[in-house]
Amino acid sequence: MAESIGFTAPHRELAEEDRIELTSVGVDIGSATSHLIFSRLELERVESRYVTVSRRVHFESDILLTPYIAGTTIDGAVLGRFIAFQYDLAGLQREEVDTGALILTGVALERENARAIAELFALEAGRFVAVSAGDNLEAIMAAHGSGAAALSAEGQRVILNVDMGGGTVKFAVCQDGQISQTAAVDIGARFVVTDDSGRVAGLEEAGRRIAKGLGIELKLGETVTSAQLEGMAAHMVERLMEIIRLEPLSPATLQLFRTPPLDFQGKQVKIDGVVFSGGVSEFIYHEREKNFGDLGQLLAAAVRKELPKLGVEVLEPRAGIRATVIGASQYTVQVSGSTIYISSLDAVPVRNMPVVRPEITFAEEIDPAAVQAAVGRSLQRFDLHEAETPVALMLEWEGSATFNRLNGLCRGLVDGLNRNLERGNPVVLVSDGDIGGLLGIHMKKELQVPNPIISIDGIRLSEFDYIDIGNFIPSSGAVPVIIKSLVFPS
Repeated sequence: MAESIGFTAPHRELAEEDRIELTSVGVDIGSATSHLIFSRLELERVESRYVTVSRRVHFESDILLTPYIAGTTIDGAVLGRFIAFQYDLAGLQREEVDTGALILTGVALERENARAIAELFALEAGRFVAVSAGDNLEAIMAAHGSGAAALSAEGQRVILNVDMGGGTVKFAVCQDGQISQTAAVDIGARFVVTDDSGRVAGLEEAGRRIAKGLGIELKLGETVTSAQLEGMAAHMVERLMEIIRLEPLSPATLQLFRTPPLDFQGKQVKIDGVVFSGGVSEFIYHEREKNFGDLGQLLAAAVRKELPKLGVEVLEPRAGIRATVIGASQYTVQVSGSTIYISSLDAVPVRNMPVVRPEITFAEEIDPAAVQAAVGRSLQRFDLHEAETPVALMLEWEGSATFNRLNGLCRGLVDGLNRNLERGNPVVLVSDGDIGGLLGIHMKKELQVPNPIISIDGIRLSEFDYIDIGNFIPSSGAVPVIIKSLVFPS
């Protein structure tokens, strides 16, 4: 495979450097809070890819309560001024930032908001990774950012990350450095917001339901007592502790789940440690004293009261409210025509595709149903099962490329991607072995897949990678592949 390494930012000339330093920004815009982290990333070339060898936080922004115009519509003008001011405080111009990641969660995912927010970063569109994080992906990202995933790799411990935010609580079970399960419930610090006089200034529907179940009628503009708010917080933490202790779940707890509950399929699993992250964790670990007029302090106080009863070690996070990406590193590979299959020239370019790695068993006979299930699990895990845009599948091929094995794999992949393909998206396959051309040809010629097919090989990708595949270059018989890797605090 003919390769060349480079960097995509137009003002950087890094093609032949073995060690480079990038300035990156991570922008986290959530339903409750928004903030930025500017970082210096040092990358070193190892064979065909750059790996991050050091990361230094250059500047941490203020934390802004995400501004709203009305209801769930984010005020783009206020958010834009905040972002511009933080760039000034960091002493950086937009053009001095090489790459970055924009993470949208909660109501920031709604279309009208997403469009307004995207406009704030329109000039950086080619360099930024834009990630819409649903409940499962947000849980995974929080576990990596807090350090819980890394802690689970030490001494083969099972670590539960509990990410407590303004609108939801996310759980991630970490084993051997990987996330084995995720879940999310309707528990949040911003369910009820009061003004200085104790009147309800903000109320989420989930907060209204919880209050009503406790015999409390909450209405905007009316007074709520401290005892009522404490009762709501205690009730939510009681539900939380059932989940953390892996106890049988009560009906009151089950109805709070936004996802399927954690399910260990009858296995006796012991949690060795718990890590709290998210905005509420700042209060749990006594790192923040300011009252934001919400339930954050009350939830934290109720959690701290229960901690001695947990019976497991409570571990310090490496990042609390900032348990998110600190930016992105990226590099370019040019993949030669002998290692790719592109069904038609208009199939490219495709940009900012999330990478998923289905856990496929490459047995002597490859079962299409098992492949389909593996693809489905991976898409669900990263909240991509309803994705409207293309998704890239990373395959770690093993064994011989017989017709039957190729056929079993390709049928399973197409079936697993069925909902995405129904939207007219291309099949995008990336493999580390010399198999890309054969897979593409088999899908088009044997299975007669009507969608465009892009199949490349000789590249190894990881979770939290996003890729761009550029236009075919006739003179070199290659396509440029830009790989963008999210970088976490830990």
